[in-house]
Amino acid sequence: MSNKHTTTDVILIGAGIMSATLGSFLKELAPDWRITIFEKLDKAGEESSNEWNNAGTGHSALCELNYTPEQPDGSIDITKALKINEQFQLSKQFWSYLVNSNQLDNPRDFIMPLPHMSLVHGEDNVEFLKKRVEALSDNPLFDGMEFSDDPETLKNWIPLIMNERSVDEPIAATKIDSGTDVNFGALTRKLLDHLKSQDVTINYNHTVDDIKRTEDGTWELKVRNYEEDKLEYHTAKFVFVGAGGGALPLLQKTGIPESKHIGGFPVSGLFLVCNNPEVVAEHHAKVYGKAKVGAPPMSVPHLDTRFLGDKKSLLFGPYAGFSPKFLKNGSLFDLVGSVKPNNLLTMLAAGVKNVSLTKYLIEQVLQSKEKRMEELREFVPNAKSKDWDIVVAGQRVQVIKDTEAGGKGTLQFGTEVVSGANGTIAALLGASPGASTAVHVMLEVLEKCFPQQAKEWEPKIKEIIPSYGKSLKDNPELARRIQTETAQALGLVNQQQKNADNILQEA
Repeated sequence: MSNKHTTTDVILIGAGIMSATLGSFLKELAPDWRITIFEKLDKAGEESSNEWNNAGTGHSALCELNYTPEQPDGSIDITKALKINEQFQLSKQFWSYLVNSNQLDNPRDFIMPLPHMSLVHGEDNVEFLKKRVEALSDNPLFDGMEFSDDPETLKNWIPLIMNERSVDEPIAATKIDSGTDVNFGALTRKLLDHLKSQDVTINYNHTVDDIKRTEDGTWELKVRNYEEDKLEYHTAKFVFVGAGGGALPLLQKTGIPESKHIGGFPVSGLFLVCNNPEVVAEHHAKVYGKAKVGAPPMSVPHLDTRFLGDKKSLLFGPYAGFSPKFLKNGSLFDLVGSVKPNNLLTMLAAGVKNVSLTKYLIEQVLQSKEKRMEELREFVPNAKSKDWDIVVAGQRVQVIKDTEAGGKGTLQFGTEVVSGANGTIAALLGASPGASTAVHVMLEVLEKCFPQQAKEWEPKIKEIIPSYGKSLKDNPELARRIQTETAQALGLVNQQQKNADNILQEA
């Protein structure tokens, strides 16, 4: 039974961090526009944005070694690290604006200061880490990064990791106190609560079954309302598909040329979570290691302090897994259903190219808990099985496409905006660094899909994002000012500065 037809200006599919961010931008830039959000689950931020499905690192390349690859000549390429750090600075500026304008309260509910560290073993890796610090240290975005290969210093920095460790090979770490832990689930819920207070319509338990372009160029969505067991039709001038892994099948339904020859490869993840408060109290940092030779970037091991609600937790992982679902709450037929005549060759080519990845994922799926504990003990030598439980993380869908550099069926690691030629529809595909760069991604959507309005909106965008249109990596003074202002607004007091202030007061 169907008895509802509505027309609106903007429809956002998925109540995650991406839709919440785009909706928040549009309410600032075009407050009169009517916005409707559809979410298949019964509340916000339950898939990729959820705090248990998301590493919450606040990806800024402070500790992720795969963003600074070593070149054949031995030099360190920091291009990607600088780019990702700048993108996270945009997110912090946006959140600061919302806090300062009383649209977000209690920033400590969603962001906490936390040291970010990199840890390596072996002479070659220690040398790599030294070169990495040297390459990054001249840039203001990486101010305050410390390096040490002294076991006694490391015991002070990471007591849990160094406890009972036999140091029989070189070991080194970097530490930077300007890192963060971000609860993207809490942030998503806060943003959507505020949007609801601004008359944005949010429909939970609603699934988008189909998307079609109408004769007048608008988009009609066929929506299943599970609350009332009805089919509904909703029309909008602009549609954004921010449905995490579910974005690809919806994009394919639009029929736009840009949706052709694109596939998706789902990867699931597991974490070990510590339930012993005494162990949790011994660690206060996000510590990233180096992926093993031959392992994909998604497998970089890390031991993370997390602030989830009013509780401090400890997570280690990720352990990769495989499920044909595109969402944690998806269908076992998602992967098969995404294979179309236009992307069949692309998908087959990807399968041939990624035999080693498939083998790796199968091995990961078959691991026992004790095997996973052995990997944890490379980080925490005295880890006890009874203190750690397995948690299933969210599903990620890596983009597969034909590229000039990689050829047919190239597996992409990252996020990507796909938009129609006339800018009336856009979708976000891909995975990490995802949520951390939501503001950068949504600015890209605004520029791609609203080119005329974007020029009119520019003064307001610059009020929201003071560094908009400028390069922080090339402007040290601006970078330091922005970092100071956002740290103050978000309550991210630099622990080093706090300690220095305490020492001065005592003197």
